[in-house]
Amino acid sequence: MNDVASPDLVIRFKRAPDGSAALSCVRADGSTTWQRQRGATGAVMPAHDLTHYAVESVLGYRRAFYGLVADGWDIDDFAAPYPRGPIPEEAREAEVVVGVFDTERMMGGNWSPAEVREQGRSYVPRSRPGHEPVRFPDLSDADIERIHAVRADVFGTSGYPQMMLRVGWAAVNADPLPATPRRPFAEVVDGLDSRVA
Repeated sequence: MNDVASPDLVIRFKRAPDGSAALSCVRADGSTTWQRQRGATGAVMPAHDLTHYAVESVLGYRRAFYGLVADGWDIDDFAAPYPRGPIPEEAREAEVVVGVFDTERMMGGNWSPAEVREQGRSYVPRSRPGHEPVRFPDLSDADIERIHAVRADVFGTSGYPQMMLRVGWAAVNADPLPATPRRPFAEVVDGLDSRVA
C-alpha cells in the first residue's frame, strides 16, 4: 500500500457569554491551531469560517484555508507578515468566493445563482487594493445550490454554526480514503456553555 497523505481535521467553534468566539482545528497528528475572536470579529468569523467549509468542500479546494491548516499551517500564517510566504492562489480564490457568500448572508438574502455570479464579477475588482485581482470562478447553478445547502445545514435557523465537522482529503490522484471510525458524540463535543479554548 502506498503511503498516501490524508489530512484530517476536526474543526471546533465555541462561543462565550461575552460574544467572543474561538476556532480551533485539530490535525490528524494531534497538533492544534486556534484563534480567539473577540468583539465584532467574534460575531462574524464563525459564520465566515464555516462558509469556507461549505465553499471548499463543494468546490473541491484542497489548498485553501482548511486544507492548508490540515497540512500544518497555523491560523496566524494567513495574516501579515505571512510566515509561510504568499497565500496560494487557490486559497485566495476561495476567499473571494467566501466573500461573495458572506455578503449574501449579511444582506439577508438567498441570491439566485445568476445573482451570485453577478456579485462575484463585481466583487473581484474591489478586493484587496494593491493586489492583483483574483478571478471569481465559473460556478455552475449546481455548485451554488450545493454551497447554499451545505451552509444552511451547518448554520441551521439560528445563523450560527450548529455542528462540529471532521474533514479529510486524499492526496490528488490517490485512491479514495477508507471510512474512518467515529467516536461517541459526547466524547468530542462540548456544550456551548462550557469553557472557551
